[in-house]
Amino acid sequence: MLTDIAVKKAKAADKPYKMADGSGLHLFVSTAGGKLWRFRYEFGGKEKLLSFGPYPDVSLLEARAARDDAKKTIRDGRDPGIAKKLRKLAHTTDTGNTFEAIAREWHDIHKSTWAERHAHDVLFSLERDVFPTLGNVPIKDISAADVYSLLRPIELRGAKETARRIRQRMSAVFERAIASGRATDNPAASVKGAMAPMKKGKQPAITDLDRAREMLTKAEGEPAHPVTKLALRILALTAVRPGTLTTTPWAEWASLDVDAPVWQIPAARMKLRLQHKEDDARDHIVPLSRQAVEAIAALRVISGRGPLAFPNTRHAHKPMSENAIGYLLNRAGFHHKHVPHGWRSTFSTVMNERFPADRYVIDLMLSHLPKDGVERAYNRAEHLARRRELAQVWADLILADARPATDLLAGARR
Repeated sequence: MLTDIAVKKAKAADKPYKMADGSGLHLFVSTAGGKLWRFRYEFGGKEKLLSFGPYPDVSLLEARAARDDAKKTIRDGRDPGIAKKLRKLAHTTDTGNTFEAIAREWHDIHKSTWAERHAHDVLFSLERDVFPTLGNVPIKDISAADVYSLLRPIELRGAKETARRIRQRMSAVFERAIASGRATDNPAASVKGAMAPMKKGKQPAITDLDRAREMLTKAEGEPAHPVTKLALRILALTAVRPGTLTTTPWAEWASLDVDAPVWQIPAARMKLRLQHKEDDARDHIVPLSRQAVEAIAALRVISGRGPLAFPNTRHAHKPMSENAIGYLLNRAGFHHKHVPHGWRSTFSTVMNERFPADRYVIDLMLSHLPKDGVERAYNRAEHLARRRELAQVWADLILADARPATDLLAGARR
């Protein structure tokens, strides 16, 4: 390691040379006697060099502190060279032309056409992954390299789909900036082809009825919180999307009709983007089988006093994670064989095989609307009577050998 005396006494030589301090930091001495602190590091598989400034303007201790900060930036998944450039740009920022300012404009314009949950997710992803790095930078000064440097760490943490969605959102923000004269190109569009490829394929699902019954029995026999087991059973019975189920408020199940119970899920909670015409967004109607009502009644014993039907075990005001259901299936031996979302495929396959004439009705039960815009606008048939019959048939099939829902309450705190 270097000392202050050694740095101070360093003299010019016939050729430039380096004096190493450790961990990539060294003092570069030119043939004219100039002394410059440099940091050699690797990012994205490439070796890079970052300057911290000349000695004695930057002391040995300050250079070491700058090196440690740069190493922390690398650990956070960011390139310290790009981070340094962006900090300089931020000092001369016109706040109305920063990426964050324009992104919030774009979000405000479009949020009325999105489901509330989607609008929240869009803004949250930008606040979490983009604004801390590029938020204060003038949008015209952001390059494709800057965008890729931001997205690559997201990919490396295993969130490739998240990285792709963020790129799409950033691209839309740049398009708004171009249209309003505040940018000339779209660097987010340029990096699309450089992103990590996604493995294509359907989510794993067991579509054989006997194996599906066996899976449900095994999973319900695993040690797990009763709320998780009941979530799995209700998910299997209703075939709704896992995210829709786990965020269910008790208010939606507060007054179920005794003779013909129906669960009405607001369009804002569904995986549906609202159209420009408000009346095109529809609530999803789920006729409930006798077994589904029994499972909901059992669940009410545990979580009925709170606002959420499926609360997080640590934070009652937050919904449980979808992963809890997936982990239960994994422990039962179905890792890479069936995921929570797979129940939709199980239901669709089994019921379409038995009732091919009811294909349209089965699609309605899965909240699949006609792709044709005209048909979607004018065909409002709900077929509730037939959907109720099919829901009961499905419940009788999938729970043919299952225990009563109340048996899943073992170990629950009431």
